Amino acid sequence: MQALSPAEQMRSLDIVQEGESILSELARPFDLPAEAEDARRVVGQLVSALERVGQVHSFAKGMGLAAPQIGIGRAAAVIRTPDGRSVTLLNPQICDESAEVDEQYEGCLSFFDVRGKVPRPLSIEVEHQDVDGSARITTFDQGIARLVCHEVDHLFGRLYRSRMRPGVEPIPVSVYKGTGQQWTYQ
Repeated sequence: MQALSPAEQMRSLDIVQEGESILSELARPFDLPAEAEDARRVVGQLVSALERVGQVHSFAKGMGLAAPQIGIGRAAAVIRTPDGRSVTLLNPQICDESAEVDEQYEGCLSFFDVRGKVPRPLSIEVEHQDVDGSARITTFDQGIARLVCHEVDHLFGRLYRSRMRPGVEPIPVSVYKGTGQQWTYQ
């Protein structure tokens, strides 16, 4: 029996794969608090999907999942940090970012057979909402900022390949040397 590729594993866990139109569409924001129950349901589905994925692959850098990646075109994402904390973002928008950028490899559950070197800001401020509709701004730094940027991009129909420098191509996961290691920062 042939082993599944990383992308086939993700597909078997109901993670939408590259080429599906929902990954290139703008996710619809929640009208909060009126759609609080819908938001809770979508967040519950994201958490459940992250648990399934976490059972078949370990993520030393943390991991995230945006609603379009499970076939739901709504503006919600859940991020699990390397230390196990969970960050839920509803209707997030990056409202500020540092001028300082670093470039590190990222993976994406929607095309998990490759890793790409992506420049990202070292610090971001994200405006988002709680289910009761209250707005907040949260600052994220370094690896968590990278994870949040990646997931917010998904909500705007953008994959990390579009952020890579011209001429830089993703590498096969079999060549990637960073599996099981956290990102490093100076």
